[in-house]
Amino acid sequence: MSNTFNIYCDESCHMENDHKKFMLLGCVSSAYNQVKRHTSRVKHLKEKHNYYGEIKWSNVSSSQLLFYKDLVDYFFDTDIMFRAVIIDKSKINNSAFNQDYDDFYYKMYYQLLNHNKNSSFNYNVYLDIKDTLSAYKVNKLKEILNTKFGVFRNIQNIRSHESILMQIADFIMGALSYNLNNSEKKVIAKKQIIERIKQHAPNGLDCNSQYADKKLNLFFIELK
Repeated sequence: MSNTFNIYCDESCHMENDHKKFMLLGCVSSAYNQVKRHTSRVKHLKEKHNYYGEIKWSNVSSSQLLFYKDLVDYFFDTDIMFRAVIIDKSKINNSAFNQDYDDFYYKMYYQLLNHNKNSSFNYNVYLDIKDTLSAYKVNKLKEILNTKFGVFRNIQNIRSHESILMQIADFIMGALSYNLNNSEKKVIAKKQIIERIKQHAPNGLDCNSQYADKKLNLFFIELK
């Protein structure tokens, strides 16, 4: 399994009519043989801060600020990688491409997951269970993603409490979405976490990363 990577996917503001400017699809990835190590180390980090809740952006508060700052530092100090595709929803024009919103959604997932893939590696993809269409999404994504390389060995739904790395995906995705979609950022702890992430991100959080950037890769897609 040394040539296998696990990918944990999350979404933010992806509903068509939620009145948010930016839609984000993102994923955290790690080498398969490092997943248990990361899980154990983050659990120890939680114990250090007496934090017993699930890791998620909505749980960021002043009382747990030190834990979440340490979590940001842990992410940037390890081999865990994050990638997101960011879409300005005002630019979506499905009628021009004879597609519906679901078709567009899966095209964006293709853009997210096929970036820089190595055909000699295998990938396990995990999606957070959010709605009744989850099983359909899994089958559809596997069909689409394996059209080109056939490297996506397993795609399945899990619940966020089952995976620390899925929770980290939620946390980072939430920070990015909050930064882009909330012009009046009122929660001080969340503002401080965003600033902590910016300290580690040389290109900032509101523009494209370099293509080869692997640690935090942001792709603001230009829709034609």
